[in-house]
Amino acid sequence: MSKEVKIKVRGYHLDGYQHVNNARYLEFFEEARWAFFEESDAIKTLQKQNIIFVVVNVNINYRYPAALGQTLTIKSKLETLAEVGGKKSTFKQIIYLENTDTIVCDAIITFVLFDAKAQKAISITEEIREMFVSEVSN
Repeated sequence: MSKEVKIKVRGYHLDGYQHVNNARYLEFFEEARWAFFEESDAIKTLQKQNIIFVVVNVNINYRYPAALGQTLTIKSKLETLAEVGGKKSTFKQIIYLENTDTIVCDAIITFVLFDAKAQKAISITEEIREMFVSEVSN
């Protein structure tokens, strides 16, 4: 399963050099992941069990300066899902200038599933893995 989100660059996204501040890209990526999750039945099932996604690592490559008024397209894809018994999974996210092949920024976001009640990361179960695999293949 993959998802696209569009964000228009506003003045408050800019830094003193008049391009998108590097920290804003984290917010753009997060917005896109929330959009991804909103359409996921697996996420809804996990939320009912008080299981949430927690980002544990972010690797970003800044490639092209985005400027005021440009529209960015953020593509998000579940890149890897931990094997049964494992914990870490990854999203691959890429920000493009709208209607171009110009990559503004890309990132690998590593996350774990977190039991909000027990306050600890949990291992992927066969049931959880099957939920996500069926969604990714649709």
